[in-house]
Amino acid sequence: MRTPQIELRNVGVHYYTFDQGINSIKDYVMKFGFTRPFARRKVLDGVDLQVLPGEVLGILGRNGTGKSSLLRCVAGILRSYTGTVEVRGSIAPMLAIGSGIEMELTGIENIKLICSLMGTGGADIERTIDGIIAFSELSREDLQRQVKTYSTGMISRLSFSIAIAKVPDILLIDEVLAVGDAGFQRKCLDRITAIKESGCTILFVSHGADDVRRICTRAICLDQGRIVFDGEVEPAIQRYEQLFV
Repeated sequence: MRTPQIELRNVGVHYYTFDQGINSIKDYVMKFGFTRPFARRKVLDGVDLQVLPGEVLGILGRNGTGKSSLLRCVAGILRSYTGTVEVRGSIAPMLAIGSGIEMELTGIENIKLICSLMGTGGADIERTIDGIIAFSELSREDLQRQVKTYSTGMISRLSFSIAIAKVPDILLIDEVLAVGDAGFQRKCLDRITAIKESGCTILFVSHGADDVRRICTRAICLDQGRIVFDGEVEPAIQRYEQLFV
């Protein structure tokens, strides 16, 4: 039996938010003992999940049901309050538009910085940079400007192009294909398909049923922080659609 590349055991994640009635230190002091200043919201509740090497797992669910939190736990960005998360291999996370991008730097400066952080150096860095620029379809003039002047679509092109420059062991994708024109979305899907065929393990969060059908080999459906379905793609999509009935 193959060893899972990603394994979550009884993972629980809670967020704490301020009570809306507490707006200042004075409010906190005046209401101390009479009201709770913090509210706890449970976003993942006892999640057990195994992902084998080379699997492409679709993650479906309504907004706010814990999909992004699950990816952040796998990426090591978010700490679970209960359970354990075990990951074997290098990770390339694409968790939000522009994640990892420094807005004050130019596009080309961001490319060089992130490539260096990823361990790309020497002659290889020039080939990698050329590949990123070609895939992004951003002009040299665009890349000389600060990223804070970019449109959302341009930032999406830049961040995606950097993330897929090298094939990692594990690729995490969180709804980043929802931004950008149709042509670039198709190009991204083609690239993800090629990465899939290389044997990379992929976790793919999307509300697009057609994208999940095209890319994923298995899918789960989350509801209120729990996995309510885990199995073949089409039944998972049907279970997801039932959440809105």
